[in-house]
Amino acid sequence: MKRVLPFIIGIFAFFGTVYAKEYRAALVADIDSGQVLYQENANQLNYPASLTKIMTLYLTFDALVHNRLRLDDYLIVSKSAASAQPVVLGLAAGSKISVEDAIKAVAVHSANDVARVLAENLQGGKEGNFANLMTRVANEIGLQQTNFENSSGLPNDDHLSTARDIALLSMAVYKHFPQYWKYFGIKSWTYNGKTYTNSNRLLATYPGCDGMKTGFTNKSKYSLVATAKRNGRHLIAVVLGADNKDVRADIATKMLNLGFGKIGTNNYGYNSQTQGHVVSANENNPVAKYAQDVPKYSYEQTNVQKNSTTTYKSGGVGVQFGAFSSYQAASNQAKRVQSVTGLNVNIERNDGGLYRVRVNGLSESAAQNAKNIASNNGIDCYIFH
Repeated sequence: MKRVLPFIIGIFAFFGTVYAKEYRAALVADIDSGQVLYQENANQLNYPASLTKIMTLYLTFDALVHNRLRLDDYLIVSKSAASAQPVVLGLAAGSKISVEDAIKAVAVHSANDVARVLAENLQGGKEGNFANLMTRVANEIGLQQTNFENSSGLPNDDHLSTARDIALLSMAVYKHFPQYWKYFGIKSWTYNGKTYTNSNRLLATYPGCDGMKTGFTNKSKYSLVATAKRNGRHLIAVVLGADNKDVRADIATKMLNLGFGKIGTNNYGYNSQTQGHVVSANENNPVAKYAQDVPKYSYEQTNVQKNSTTTYKSGGVGVQFGAFSSYQAASNQAKRVQSVTGLNVNIERNDGGLYRVRVNGLSESAAQNAKNIASNNGIDCYIFH
């Protein structure tokens, strides 16, 4: 769907010359409280580009916490991932990358091929399934206007978010997975003899900056989430749709300066529509109505609908529910399939080293029934003979 992205034109004395025509949306907020300190167009729909990868990493961190992945697991690169559009790490189909290197490749280099590797390994072998999960989780943690169509932010007219939602997602990462926050602050990373530099310029130029992520496509233009700590306070700035890298860095810097300057005053919530207004948790324009406790996504609750009364006839047909590079990931998928179908699930290792999650010995109708139940629960699968 095509959207018209509006612009606000104005100059504010406290902000100096505002690039009113040079960016689409901006926001600065207190990460710990969720309090918005300044916003422009924070609820207007925009293309998030590679800021999408914040959600890809959120779900990766969740998999680590729940032992569906380990940092030293190796993920197999599919042909689809190897063919991803730039920016890429350039991994060959059939090669492997560790989970920790995959995280760094996405956080530092914003590698689209590696984002797809993570997506395929986390959700049944297809990026589309992962995108559906991303959107469901976005809704669970309070993102109100976000829809994901892929794991990397590559162009899609229906792939949309807002500055408010991106800020809340970033807060959720910080609050739910503080042990992994460090990856967003890596300034450079070396892999296979090549060094990649983080494109978040504020990591090098802004005192106290500790993360987070940049983004760009032709449609989205240049975007940036940047976080910084000062005097015990932690702020986040979001800039969407800037004309170039200089503008996004400059506006993010000004947003953080403005935010730190306003802390300790009674002038919270000043914005281009309501000057001097204090943003409350019951209104539409704060980042998080869950200021102190962003709701956490539950893997089991989101993904499993039990169907324990189903019966199946035997035969020579089977259903495969994904193939995984790690046994743990396959085991978790097997438990999930058994939970929703009531079937006995097998894990079989193929010649390529992948662990396939399968149910064998069904009749044609039973296999179709199992496939339908699994699909209704968001599990990608196919029937084989």
